[in-house]
Amino acid sequence: MKVCIAEKPSVAKDIAAVIGASQRRDGYYEGNGYQVTWTFGHFCTLKEPHDYTERWKSWRLEDLPMIPSSFGIKLIDNEGAMRQFGVIEKLVRECEEVINCGDAGQEGELIQRWVLLKAKCTVPVKRLWISSLTEQAIREGFDKLREGSQYDNLYAAGSARAIGDWLLGMNATRLFTKKFGGGKAVLSIGRVQTPTLALIVQRQKEIDAFISEEYWELKTIYRETEFTATIDRIKNVEKANKGLAYLQQHDFEITAFEKKEGKEGNPRLFDLTSLQVEANKKYGYSAEDTLKHIQNLYEKKFVTYPRVDTTYLSEDLHPKVEGILRELTYYAQFTAPLLANLPIPKSKNVFDDKKVTDHHAIIPTGVLPAHISIDEKRIYDLIARRFIAVFYPECKVSNTTVLGMVGQVEFKATGKQILELGWRELYVNDHAAKKEAEEEKVMPIFEVGERGPHEPRVHQGKTSPPKAYTEATLLRAMETAGKQVEDEEMRELMKDNGIGRPSTRANIIETLFKRKYIEKKKKNVFATQTGIDLIDTIQNELLKSAELTGNWERKLRLIEKGEYAMDTFKQELIEMVVKLTHEVKNERARSITIIEETPVAETEDKPKKERKPREPKEEVSIEALNCPKCREHLLKKGKTAYGCSNFQVCGFKIPFEFLGKKLTDKHVFDLLSKGKTAKIKGLQIPGNPDPTDARLVMNGDFNFEVG
Repeated sequence: MKVCIAEKPSVAKDIAAVIGASQRRDGYYEGNGYQVTWTFGHFCTLKEPHDYTERWKSWRLEDLPMIPSSFGIKLIDNEGAMRQFGVIEKLVRECEEVINCGDAGQEGELIQRWVLLKAKCTVPVKRLWISSLTEQAIREGFDKLREGSQYDNLYAAGSARAIGDWLLGMNATRLFTKKFGGGKAVLSIGRVQTPTLALIVQRQKEIDAFISEEYWELKTIYRETEFTATIDRIKNVEKANKGLAYLQQHDFEITAFEKKEGKEGNPRLFDLTSLQVEANKKYGYSAEDTLKHIQNLYEKKFVTYPRVDTTYLSEDLHPKVEGILRELTYYAQFTAPLLANLPIPKSKNVFDDKKVTDHHAIIPTGVLPAHISIDEKRIYDLIARRFIAVFYPECKVSNTTVLGMVGQVEFKATGKQILELGWRELYVNDHAAKKEAEEEKVMPIFEVGERGPHEPRVHQGKTSPPKAYTEATLLRAMETAGKQVEDEEMRELMKDNGIGRPSTRANIIETLFKRKYIEKKKKNVFATQTGIDLIDTIQNELLKSAELTGNWERKLRLIEKGEYAMDTFKQELIEMVVKLTHEVKNERARSITIIEETPVAETEDKPKKERKPREPKEEVSIEALNCPKCREHLLKKGKTAYGCSNFQVCGFKIPFEFLGKKLTDKHVFDLLSKGKTAKIKGLQIPGNPDPTDARLVMNGDFNFEVG
């Protein structure tokens, strides 16, 4: 018998149906020579300090640093997980071969390897490695099973990451809590979390320290075209007015006119980070929300594996593209020109085996989505349009530059005109595209040497502070270790040095919110006073430098490629933790502002239940939320309902009373944040004489129904 272990019950069910294991047993499926079982998330975890020695149960400075001689794993303390692990252990003991069908990524590999290690697996292990959960992908995957040993380096990297997070998280959290926490709260330190917080604090300090200055510019209008003087900004109004008087004495003369046709390259396919960035910019979705929606689409077989960090496809996918495009019937108006002009181009900007890591970029599978939420529809639409757009022609533009002189002062004007939409055809109804189209500047034809009267003026402006991070710009900063990088090629090269992985960045940002180190105001992300004080308290640059943390990430990727030893990485971290502990113990104590007690874990990934401080009751503030329909305006409390503050245009509202029951603020908050309430007793449903206990659900049209 061959035992297949999937990462969750739904995936096990899909695999079992494809390979013919049709009989349902307790904790697994069986048939056709296979037994298909499952985990559900992390069944095993690294041992906690007190598992090594009773002395480490208490938090004491004198016991730090805690460095186990070797790291062990244990089953999580969960009855359901223990029962299911018992099933896996029994099946593994009695089988001839194990097929690891875990999530095809570093974390998935780690979860499965730890389970097999704990189950004392001695039989050969094969690996199912697939990029989507369609029936065809599962069949092809089983036809090409790989040796489990091919992924030893992936496991080593996952294991090194977990040990690194334990060493730094456990020690630094206890160290800073005991030294600076004042007995009021846990001060959580993490390998990725802390430098991410440091980025936000640094930006906030730049904004706070910024002093806005007034400046003046000379502008003029000649033949209905606005020109700006190319001289430096003027710092005082008297000088600006003198300049204006000078301009009024001279005609405007054209000195150069250049019109160049150019091309705007196609956008790249999505990796997880760029999808999260786009969804945040366009719909205001948090990184965690986008990850949740794309994971649902993947499990429903509509898109390929989402936790990826490449924007390229492998070259062997090229023959399949035509078939996928034909299946996208919802987008037939866009796919028709491509299918009428076969073959599909094989551009190096799309297909490049050298740029593909564990998986290729996120694309549709060709299975058309049905029964999905409005949020999932939006994410799917982003992916489908981007997939089609990369095969369209480039967008052709005309760029015009005009130079002129007024006396001795040079002026300049530029204009841009789209000549052929090309790939922009996919986005003509997009709000940002419409805005860009409105700003298009069609320039008149100017002749060099022509001159004439003009209308000069003084423009007054103010210098602007640096922009606060949004989740979109924070994700980009994490990807490039805090460096400002606009160029796609350069960004691709820097990914190895980014902080965190695409699959963990959303969780890191959410963790900072939960720990009250950062907060959101509209779309912008700011550090709280606790977050600022915590970063100010940390003197050690290694803990808060995005660049240095990016260097650790690069080493983890090298471990994955077999080019760096896991033991070397571990030893480097041990040396750092020992040095850090010595430094902090000898520092003088400083006070930290504590906003409120928060349920904080010692490491980034694993909650530590026995020391979890009590979470204060969450205050529900409806009017601090954005309208879920238009996503642009805050909600407002009226006389009979909560509604969009732009209700006349948007029309969204939630009544205070519905089906005979008064809705509490908690009901309203749940509808807005989760799309449904907990069960409400005694709803009066029309046509039903008896009161009914049911949930209220917000549907795709932003109306409410019983679910």
